Amino acid sequence: MVNIKINGKPVEVQEGKTILEAARENNIHIPTLCYLKDLNQIGACRMCLVEIKGARALQAACVYPVSEGLEIYTNSAKVRNARKATLELILSNHERKCLTCIRNRNCELQKLCEELGIEDIRYEGKNIEYELDTSSPSLVRDNNKCILCRRCVAACKNQGISVIDCVERGFNTHIAPYFEKPINDAACIYCGQCIVACPVGALYEKNDIPQVNEAIDDSEKHVVVQVAPAVRAALGEEFGLPIGTPVTGKMVAALKRLGFDKVFDTDTGADLTIMEEGTEFIERFTKGENLPIITSCSPGWVKYCEHNYPEFLPNLSTCKSPMEMFGAVIKSYYAEKEGINKDKIFSVAVMPCTSKKFEASRSEHTTSGGRDIDVSLTTRELARMIKQAGIDFVNLPDEQFDTPFGEATGAGVIFGTTGGVMEAAIRTVYEILEKKPLDDLDVKAVRGLDGVKEATLKIAGKDVKVAIVHGTKNAKTILEKIKNGEKYDFIEIMACPGGCIHGGGQPIVDARVKADVDVKAKRAEALYSEDRNAKMRKSHENPVIIKLYEEFFGEPCGHKSHELLHTHYVDRSDIRA
Repeated sequence: MVNIKINGKPVEVQEGKTILEAARENNIHIPTLCYLKDLNQIGACRMCLVEIKGARALQAACVYPVSEGLEIYTNSAKVRNARKATLELILSNHERKCLTCIRNRNCELQKLCEELGIEDIRYEGKNIEYELDTSSPSLVRDNNKCILCRRCVAACKNQGISVIDCVERGFNTHIAPYFEKPINDAACIYCGQCIVACPVGALYEKNDIPQVNEAIDDSEKHVVVQVAPAVRAALGEEFGLPIGTPVTGKMVAALKRLGFDKVFDTDTGADLTIMEEGTEFIERFTKGENLPIITSCSPGWVKYCEHNYPEFLPNLSTCKSPMEMFGAVIKSYYAEKEGINKDKIFSVAVMPCTSKKFEASRSEHTTSGGRDIDVSLTTRELARMIKQAGIDFVNLPDEQFDTPFGEATGAGVIFGTTGGVMEAAIRTVYEILEKKPLDDLDVKAVRGLDGVKEATLKIAGKDVKVAIVHGTKNAKTILEKIKNGEKYDFIEIMACPGGCIHGGGQPIVDARVKADVDVKAKRAEALYSEDRNAKMRKSHENPVIIKLYEEFFGEPCGHKSHELLHTHYVDRSDIRA
């Protein structure tokens, strides 16, 4: 511990911490913009400048370590004037169309202007006009709003992708993919981590709300919506509820009021995925073929593998994601059962993920003759639809999903967090092979937020070595271990840190909140609480799934399920990250 003074007050701080951390521990706010805890600490924006007694220049608090006897002033006239001038200079090079910006009222730059009392911009000059990059099916890049904080660059690097960075110098500096390519021509996996890191409106998802509204307004269309497990763990944040508040019932009620004809639970699709993927694992493990089997639910991870490790494509489970499985079921079994022409069904998915927009557009997912999922919305887009419709979300009653896909298990809901797919699979695979109930359904060996987790499980007298990975940077770590001779049987990989709960389509949390709150842990606990309280916790016991096999598919990994529920992948190694 070292003794320092902040604004004349003596405080004791752990050695090695920064001035910013020391100030926050003592309830002193220092404004930041480029800073994002555990991701971007570069002192580039100069908003966190502080005065240090004896120093000739102001210093960036986010990168300056404390030392014995340091005397710091966070709110002197010199500091206030410097911060205000810096912010005005940033604003002079920023497209200030706040009222029509997607981040209006959820913009860190906007909040800083209010905090620092910006009433006018003293500096005006020529600005470069950039074209929007709308080339990808998932996200939009708008350099006119970019403030060069580099948080997106850090997020992309943290994913092990690094397809964007600063190019040019001085006034011409901007963020771009390598060789100034459109983002669709780079090895971007559309995970959207750049979006949730961005403090302004320079990055956002493609807006598909108009298509959905048009379908709902079309009396000829039967509009079905499914909702992913991670959405219910985060949607409430958009309406002021605490992080980690599960809002399943209110979410269903809101969707019904928006005019969807049927509201289904993607958890049911997750239960179906476990039946197919669990059976596929048993077949491969028994034969010793194409091991380790690697999960394929995360489209960002799949695209990363296609670009960078195509030699592992045979190891990927051939199972479609729960979203795409459910999409195929809706336009086949459901259409047939309800007597609806599949061409009249408009299938919408609400996902925590921007890469799902890309997945929905893949030609491999057209078993119904057209797209199995017509539109994939993000959690944020659903929140905007609810707000635009004037629905009082917080005061909605809890309502239930519609039949015939209204029942799902706790195993399905934990798909939304890292380790959840593995845990759900273990619950089913163990009971199929052991022919007896699993003693403890909480498989703690595969839980937690470590980037790479490993465990060896005893199933039917055999050792099954598993690994759980989240973040594609960690995916590289495990794949390189396999290439170097490490043996695994079953691996779960999620592209996003924490899994779907921290997907690129989830509500954006202010950097100041992220500094104090473990967002991923709180959202994960929301899903685990739903699992604990579920009537059914094992996918193979879901009566909806049992009936689906009896009436339509026959058996897991049978001919019909392979036709509708399984897929193949594309070698994209000509474009590498």
